[in-house]
This record gives sequence, structure tokens and C-alpha cells, in this order.
Amino acid sequence: MTKKIALFDIDGTLLNHSKELSQATIEAVKSLQKSGVYCAIATGRAPFMYEDLRKTLGINSFVSFNGQYVVFEGKPVYKNPLPKTQLEKLYLEAEENNHPMVFMNQSEMKASDREQVYIKESLASLHFEYPAIDATFYHNTEIYQSLLFCEGKEIEYYDKKYDSFDFIRWHPYSCDVLPAGGSKAKGIKKLIEAAGLKMEDTYAFGDGLNDVEMIREAGTGVAMGNAVEETKAVSDHITTDVDDGGLVKAIYDLKLLS
Repeated sequence: MTKKIALFDIDGTLLNHSKELSQATIEAVKSLQKSGVYCAIATGRAPFMYEDLRKTLGINSFVSFNGQYVVFEGKPVYKNPLPKTQLEKLYLEAEENNHPMVFMNQSEMKASDREQVYIKESLASLHFEYPAIDATFYHNTEIYQSLLFCEGKEIEYYDKKYDSFDFIRWHPYSCDVLPAGGSKAKGIKKLIEAAGLKMEDTYAFGDGLNDVEMIREAGTGVAMGNAVEETKAVSDHITTDVDDGGLVKAIYDLKLLS
């Protein structure tokens, strides 16, 4: 029997709009595991941001930072940090433009400036407190993702100038800064390779712009009812809104559970 793998985005997929994990979702994931479906997480979040979630679901494999840091059964199998020279250039220019940044490795995050409203409001939307301050954090550790805080089309300036990075907006005040060409899809391929599985046997569930490549490349790509139109357009299946039990409904509709 072919081994199947289910890959779950977190925000808007596992977690509802109130950033809560429902009991029905917990039971569905655990039932999948008992039935022999391998379960993993694929998220833009850093690993330290969802430790409790992994423990609750009993998941030890994940694709984090939108594919830049991949762990299989508790062991890192792929790392793709931001290039430090270019990161420093970006930071110095962003500082001149009064655009603060946050730097993240697998264990923690540090902010470049204190008392910045954009940092506070963006991270509060994820239920995270303001980080400790260390503008030189990126000097002495590998950074897998940064956050650049600016509004609207201001990000287009950086996107045109820094071809070493991809900039993905996730909040009106904040953008992810990732290595150019990195994606959840590439991270998933590394995870599947480590697990000895095949892409055609993957089921990927997501809702955001950062899920587009993952949904498109997976054997079966599932868009939540609350997904952006770009994600829905490349999906094989569209379920209902996360607040309407969309994830659990999709699991049963696709006959991963019966």
C-alpha cells in the first residue's frame, strides 16, 4: 500500500481565524496518523512559533520559513539561510527609510528597533509579543527569514533592487523576506525525499499566497474556502472556510478518512 503524506499550513488552515486549533481538527489529524497517513506542517512561521501546536498534534516533521528550514522526525534535513552580505545591505537601507526589521533563526527572533507600531501590530495579529532588540542579531547566526515593515507599494522598491530576496506581503504593515526562489514547494520536496515518499502521494492544504507553489506541485492540492483566489486557481479541490470546519471536511471528502 502506498504511503500518503498530508501537509498542513497553519494560519487559516489548521488554526481558524481566531488563531485557535479546534478539537475536531486535532481528532482528524490524529485519526490520519493512526490510519497510516504521515502528517507534517508546511508554514511560513519559524519553528519556535508553533512548538505547542506540534506537541498537541504529535507532529515531528515540518517545513518552516516557507521552505528554508526543513526537519524530518526531529532532524534538520535542509537549511537555506539568507545571504548575510545582502541582508546587511537591505537592513542598512531599510533603517535609512525608517522601515524596521525582525530577524529570525530556528530558535528565536530579534527586532532592529524598539517601540515600532508596525512591528507591534503585525506580530500581535499572530498573537506574538514584541521581540527583544538586537539589530546585529544577523551577524552571528544563520537567518532563515526576516520581516520588513512597510506599507503598500513601498515593498516594490526593495523587490526591484534586491534580486537575492523574495518579498511576500502577509500583513498590511509587514512582508516576509526570503532567499530568492525559495518556497514551500521546494521545502516539501526535501522533506519527501528524506521520508522516502513521492510527490504524487502528497496532499497539501493551505490558503495563502505563500501556498500557491505548494498547492500546485502537490499530488493533490487543497485550497481552504478562505484562501486567496491565486491559491484556489491552482488547487485540485476547494473546501469550505476554516471556521466552517473546512479542513476536516476536505479530509473526509478526499477519502483520507472514511
